[in-house]
Amino acid sequence: MASLSGSILRQPSFANYWVSRILTSISFQMLSVAIGWQMYALTHDAFSLGLVGLAQFVPMVLLTLVVGQVADRFDRRRIVNVCQIIEALTAGLLLYGSVAGWLSKENILVAAAILGACRSFEGPASSALLPQLVPKKILQQAIAWTTSAGQTAQIVGPSLGGVLYALGPASVYITVTIALLVSTILTFFIRLERTFQRSSEPVTLRSMLMGLVFVYRHKVILGTISLDLFAVLLGGATALLPIFAQDILHTGPLGLGLMRTAPAVGALIMSMVLAYYPLKKAFGPILFGALGVFGLATMLFALSTNLIISLVALLIIGASDVVSVVIRSSLVQLQTPDEMRGRVNAVNSLFIGTSNQLGEFESGTLAGLIGTVPAAFIGGVGTIVVAGLWMLLFPSLRRIRSLSES
Repeated sequence: MASLSGSILRQPSFANYWVSRILTSISFQMLSVAIGWQMYALTHDAFSLGLVGLAQFVPMVLLTLVVGQVADRFDRRRIVNVCQIIEALTAGLLLYGSVAGWLSKENILVAAAILGACRSFEGPASSALLPQLVPKKILQQAIAWTTSAGQTAQIVGPSLGGVLYALGPASVYITVTIALLVSTILTFFIRLERTFQRSSEPVTLRSMLMGLVFVYRHKVILGTISLDLFAVLLGGATALLPIFAQDILHTGPLGLGLMRTAPAVGALIMSMVLAYYPLKKAFGPILFGALGVFGLATMLFALSTNLIISLVALLIIGASDVVSVVIRSSLVQLQTPDEMRGRVNAVNSLFIGTSNQLGEFESGTLAGLIGTVPAAFIGGVGTIVVAGLWMLLFPSLRRIRSLSES
């Protein structure tokens, strides 16, 4: 199976898809760094930084029902292509505005909103496209490879964005523009292994809500998606890393950088392991076991006063999270019909985005009320409690042995 997994990257279409995802994800990370720095340089206002995040998040919420409908009615490759082109043009305008000197707070917020809207369309279409590129028997490995692309972006993107920004924001924007154009070309030349039956029903409120209805009716998928929402919502200790670095571990900016990188490194290592050695049985128990490890590692991180122990805990957090991500993503993709994947992936994207955003808010609020260490520790306990509750509420998910089970 390891040789079969390795051969995935020798398939031109999947290789194009994989490299394109790396370039697009790194570009988005770099843009986030540059836009944030530039906004603060222009305004010296923390509230304006919050508005940048809000401008990117709001389109995802407002467009959830629309983007899924689009992904189930049109060529998913072309949807991704159009989004990449618009993102490249947006980066190009940010480049021009920086060089010409007319870039303002309002311009940056508009750019952030456009990027957020593009990501809203691109995410579900790209996720729904993956099962059309590889045989079902190696979809788990393909998801692991795709996850590795995202983790690589999280490691490389912010650092590269910061280094290039030191040379000026224009250097970031020109790099991102080129990367997105290359990504666009790679996506254009993707060839599908199989097509899907596009939805032909009229566009109505009912058809737009079908993704939510499908998720609600299929308990394995409902349990899978909601488990991600609540587990990540409670276990978001990484949002508190600056406080741990400065006040608890006393490591300064270097230690903070290492801690921010550690979960992505752990996730990248585990995603590569799963790409070559995919899980074969007991998927339900492994899923809940991974969440238990995630919670325990979060508790260890909360109690640690040693940088090495904290880094090890963060590595385990990233690695265990990827195990559950690959299982959950595989279940959603394999148990959703082709013609529904866009709408179901749109719902999934909303849950993931909401859990990440609200998880940071929950961690920060709880830390403000009871302290940083107790908040992080309770978050780890909460993840384990959620895993236990979901084992009781969704026994079909707990008992699942094969990714093709319904």
